[in-house]
Amino acid sequence: MSRLQIIEADAAEGAAAETLKKAPFNIFKGMANNPTVMEGLMSLSAAISKSDALSPVESEAVMLRVSERNGCGYCLAAHSAIAGNHGVDAATALAYRRGDAESTREQALLDFVDAVIEKKGWVEDAELEAFKSAGFDDAAVVEVVAAIAWMTFTNTFNHVNHTVLDFPVVPETASV
Repeated sequence: MSRLQIIEADAAEGAAAETLKKAPFNIFKGMANNPTVMEGLMSLSAAISKSDALSPVESEAVMLRVSERNGCGYCLAAHSAIAGNHGVDAATALAYRRGDAESTREQALLDFVDAVIEKKGWVEDAELEAFKSAGFDDAAVVEVVAAIAWMTFTNTFNHVNHTVLDFPVVPETASV
């Protein structure tokens, strides 16, 4: 059971009401307790979605890897479903969660995500160069950091809130 009050779209204020009309998911029903913060977070999410530095599949790979590392079952379920909408099958989504990819480019992406998280951004020159050598540019670096920030917030929020799952359950998180 969620620890925070659940706000339905008809009781929400401002941008939170609009978000809940389009995406009436439990995570957003909890976030709607602070419409101002929710609006900022949704703006970040929209910016990540509009950016083309990463493909939609690459973006979801980042979100799945971060959520796995943070042990957020809610976000793993949500982003597995979203990745599925982009053609990612369950086995591939699970591989992304585990930090594994079939292509060199995607592996460089997941390795970079791990380095950023493990080193709190203090990545080595060689790690940044490996990411860029795989075909990513500075815009992709910014997008990866933004996606990590977004997922860290949502993962942490769901842990505090005990957000009730409203997506299909996915396999348990790995020990990372």
